[in-house]
Formats: sequence, structure tokens, C-alpha cells
Amino acid sequence: MADPYISNEKWKALEGRMAELGIGDDDLVEKFVTGSGPGGQKINKTASCVYLKHGPSGIELKNQGSRSRAVNRYHARRELCERLAEKILGEKTARRQAAEKIRRQKRRRSRRAKQKMLDDKHKHSEKKTLRRRVDSGGD
Repeated sequence: MADPYISNEKWKALEGRMAELGIGDDDLVEKFVTGSGPGGQKINKTASCVYLKHGPSGIELKNQGSRSRAVNRYHARRELCERLAEKILGEKTARRQAAEKIRRQKRRRSRRAKQKMLDDKHKHSEKKTLRRRVDSGGD
């Protein structure tokens, strides 16, 4: 599986991770399909998008991040490992943690928290109005 794009160490590490999770090559269904998205005629002609299905878990995924079929094979297998680890071991991947963080940030504040924030803003604005220069009235 040595590819000029991905080092042998990375492939060995990935194979170790796959063995650790119990993923064998005989469990995988791998197809190369034409990609989709921007790229025009070239993307429609070359089959560099990797479709990967893990039979026992039923996880399916496609990867077309690169033009290289070899790189896409590596990344598809790595993503499969992440998803399977998340499913089996309950590990939260970095990508999932980032998504949860964004979800928390976008979540609507409770009424109490919103009221407290608005009260603090009002107090701050009163402080600032007291700092203004006093007009003498009409010289």
C-alpha cells in the first residue's frame, strides 16, 4: 500500500488503528466513483472519489478531498476509523467537539441570563453618561 503521497509510517499507523478497532480489508467494500462539485469536465471524467462501506457496522462514506485516488483512499480509511471509534468506544473526535462548541455558542440564552446581561449593559451605560462633560447651560 505504499504511495508516493502518503508515507509508509502513516499507512502502518493507520493499519494498526484499523486492527485495533477490528476492521479488516475483507470487511470493506471499496469503489472508485466519479466525484461531484466544482471542477468541470475533469471531475466528471476521473474516478478519484473513494466510496467505502464497512459491512459489519453499515458505515458508508465518500471521500474526494484530493485529486489523488491514493490520498483519498487513505483519508477515507482514517475517517472510517474515527467514525467507528466514536460509535464503539464513545470517543469524541476533535471535529465533533468543535461542532458541539459551535452549537453551544449559537444556542439561545435563557431569559434570566439575557435579562442579567441587559441589566449589566444598562448599568454600564449609566456610568458612561455620568462621565460626560457637564454643559454650563448657556453662556
